[in-house]
Amino acid sequence: MYLSLIAAIDRNRAIGYENKLLFWLPNDLKRFKTLTTGHTILMGRKTFESLPKGALPQRRNVVLSTDKSLQLPGAEVFPTLEDALASCCPDEHVYIIGGASLYHHALPLADELCLTEIDAEAPHADAWFPPIDPALWQEKSRDARPADEKHPCPYAFVDYVRRKA
Repeated sequence: MYLSLIAAIDRNRAIGYENKLLFWLPNDLKRFKTLTTGHTILMGRKTFESLPKGALPQRRNVVLSTDKSLQLPGAEVFPTLEDALASCCPDEHVYIIGGASLYHHALPLADELCLTEIDAEAPHADAWFPPIDPALWQEKSRDARPADEKHPCPYAFVDYVRRKA
């Protein structure tokens, strides 16, 4: 199994406010769709509830919840990250898509980080991506983009891979 964390983070690593994205960046949403389509997306219950139309199409949707009776259309529900990952095949590419607590727990297990680094500070935030230790993570690629009519601030698509021990 290959495990990636995917997120859009501001200068302070903020990722959300009141269960919503901080910035509306159409190119970030396109990249998210391109990377995750055909793969597994794993998320917490609140992240699932924030999806406007429920389970995302053309992906295996996996949700973590301690509520054993929870049924979510189009999604599989597991009580722990370990149980969810154990349900994955060896050749499965799994993307962790949030929220903050899940990112924190999955970071030590991740092979790759697929981040959109936004060159701005959100006015309000209540969820953050965990710190990225440069001793553990190496930048693999960076695609910087300027602000334009559809994107209110500059941003960069940055991929990190775990450094070899």
